[in-house]
Amino acid sequence: MTRHEAFENLSVALDTLRARKVRSGLTILGIVIGVTTVIAVASIIDGLNGEIKERVQRLGSNTLFVTRIPPIQNTARLPAKIRVRKYLQEEDAAFIEESSPAVSYATVFANRINFNDQTDEIRYGDAHVERFFLRGVQPAYINAFPLFAVAEGRFVSAYDEEHARNVIVIGRAIADSLFPSVDPLGKPVRLNGRLYEVVGVFEPDQGLFASFGVDQFACIPMSNFRKSFPEIRERFIAVAGRDGFSLDTMKDQVEEALRRKRHVPHNAEDDFDITSPDFLSSLWNQLTGAMVLLTGIISGVGLLVGGIGVMNIMLISVTERTSEIGIRKAVGARKSDIRIQFLLEAITLSCIGGVIGILVGALIAFAVRTALPAIPAFVSPLWVVLGFTISVSVGLFFGYYPATRAANLDPIVCLRYE
Repeated sequence: MTRHEAFENLSVALDTLRARKVRSGLTILGIVIGVTTVIAVASIIDGLNGEIKERVQRLGSNTLFVTRIPPIQNTARLPAKIRVRKYLQEEDAAFIEESSPAVSYATVFANRINFNDQTDEIRYGDAHVERFFLRGVQPAYINAFPLFAVAEGRFVSAYDEEHARNVIVIGRAIADSLFPSVDPLGKPVRLNGRLYEVVGVFEPDQGLFASFGVDQFACIPMSNFRKSFPEIRERFIAVAGRDGFSLDTMKDQVEEALRRKRHVPHNAEDDFDITSPDFLSSLWNQLTGAMVLLTGIISGVGLLVGGIGVMNIMLISVTERTSEIGIRKAVGARKSDIRIQFLLEAITLSCIGGVIGILVGALIAFAVRTALPAIPAFVSPLWVVLGFTISVSVGLFFGYYPATRAANLDPIVCLRYE
């Protein structure tokens, strides 16, 4: 088929669709729904995947976390042998650092989070903040977690830790609430009634999906935390690796050191857990797996409905244009010419639906990103190409049978058709 013939067939296809606007519109609706779903959901997931990867990097890509129980677990549902594990100690971190060549440093931190029966409060004058995370940290903590970068002032120092000083580093949201119009550095605040000096403010971080982030954190020296809240025994250890050692090597050394320090028998399981920031990625992949499956089902149903609609309208078109097919064959049109004409009409129909679906999907992604900045939906060119390819494939697959049926009609029967 020459270029002129292709343009002529395309013109005929468009004229046919314009002549039956309502029927054509209803036919491509399924394809629009299917492609829109694919583009919109894929854009949202792509944006969130990028957010998760960036979050993992900022948490410390070369950092391991040692905990007494597995992270993100319901303690009440854990087996008794896990619930009765010994608490981690600051001496454990020191032993890891001394006995593991792959470890650059190991730092301990602890949390006080009471959102249900909230008792913590930071107050400055008449302003106060209640919903926040209070964390006891050591000076090396900021090196283990690049996410906790200080924008103003400084972080907890070795001198602060050594003397259990009443100093505090606060998140941006806390600073804005307590000090809306003054510089927070050096100001005295009351943490649960006790005076602390603000020595630093963290860089802004709203958190993942606009949940609690660094903005809602307040950090004090670990020694001060231990003195102020002796009832909190849970400790966490962040372990950073040296250059030249793999994460697996460091993990093996940390595990071996802790087993020795905690006197775990050689035939017994570890009484601690070691995880890397990648567990966030793994958890996210599990969550998005179900979303991708659901999206595939919805878009598949939409495309199936749209494809059946394309086949139906093309079969009707073949019946309505039987006489035209007979005339074309009588003047020399080949089977391939008839087949290509009807295939091109089917593909044009589905492509229009695909283009509309891509535009609507992109519009939805833009609206989501505008309304919810924490969900950075991103329309990837890959998904645009894929959406267009899917629409072409639907037209080709579901249009082939009507096109072949038209091509195989007997010209004499066609000319007698009324």
